[in-house]
Amino acid sequence: MLKRLTEEQTARYREEGFVFPIRVMDEARAADYRRLLEEFEAAQGGPVSGALRNKSHLLFRWVDELMRDDAVLDAVEDLIGENILCWNTLFWIKEPQSEAFVSWHQDLNYWGLDTDDLITVWLALSPATLESGCMSVLPGSHREEMMPHADEYRDNNMLTRGQEISVEVDESKAAAMPLKPGEISIHNGRLAHSSSPNRSDDRRIGLSLHYMPTTTRQIIGDWDSAALVRGEDGYGHFTHTPRPVRDFDPATVAFHEKAADAVRDILFHGAEKVRQTL
Repeated sequence: MLKRLTEEQTARYREEGFVFPIRVMDEARAADYRRLLEEFEAAQGGPVSGALRNKSHLLFRWVDELMRDDAVLDAVEDLIGENILCWNTLFWIKEPQSEAFVSWHQDLNYWGLDTDDLITVWLALSPATLESGCMSVLPGSHREEMMPHADEYRDNNMLTRGQEISVEVDESKAAAMPLKPGEISIHNGRLAHSSSPNRSDDRRIGLSLHYMPTTTRQIIGDWDSAALVRGEDGYGHFTHTPRPVRDFDPATVAFHEKAADAVRDILFHGAEKVRQTL
């Protein structure tokens, strides 16, 4: 029996590789999370960037809370089963009138995870509109062979190595996924996707949460971590991440350094150069 999604939504996900919008909280609660983020940014004197964007559930207790939210996990369980790991949590922030963009790419081409069942949940903490650069996807591309990619390192590309699909993408077939605060989209890790610059006067703030079955292995890195967020892990392929008792808990900050370094090494595996991401 499905917990969150409808039969129609699960069928669409299997066929097209994505489903949206799914409301997991009201806009007031989403605004509270945005406030927590921006209070931290004001205190540190700038936006969340670099290593702070990755494995952020180890730094912010409220991100750990979001990662384990039942409304989110019920939708994930409907698609991949009850034993669930979260590999990464990652902020995607585009400032107003920003040139930051995300090129067309497929995540599982770079993440070293041996599963076709990786799910990305993208949670909007501010409006993600066509004007502000919401995500677009290429329906059905998750069911085809992985496309060739090239590392372009283009300025303002939010991806680690500026990876970009190196064959022409027919954007007339693309589908945009606008979201209101408190809504999520879900897409398969093999699905081709991108997003454009933010031409609006508000920040576009998103948090992506990357879930996978506990059967998954890391095949690039020698060590990797993930949070067990539901069910049991009978495989032990990943070191389980600890939970912070408060923001920037010293114990989880220390773990974050190792975990973020491991992700960086995986993402830049085979790359010509390593760069600081936006």
